[in-house]
Amino acid sequence: MRTVTLDILNDKALDLLKDLELLKVIRLRRDSNTQDISGNDLISKYMGSMQKQPISEVDEQLNNIRNEWE
Repeated sequence: MRTVTLDILNDKALDLLKDLELLKVIRLRRDSNTQDISGNDLISKYMGSMQKQPISEVDEQLNNIRNEWE
């Protein structure tokens, strides 16, 4: 394991690092100037990314995806 220090120039880069941490690829160490990842942050980040659909539509889409692999 190696330790690296980064200067974040864009908030999108921080979002990418947080996603990598959630995938357990890296571990972020926070100092007093950084924010913690909380459930509310993730909820607001992904809110609206999926639309409500009837279960029958979701089942049909899943079956189509599964059938593509066969």
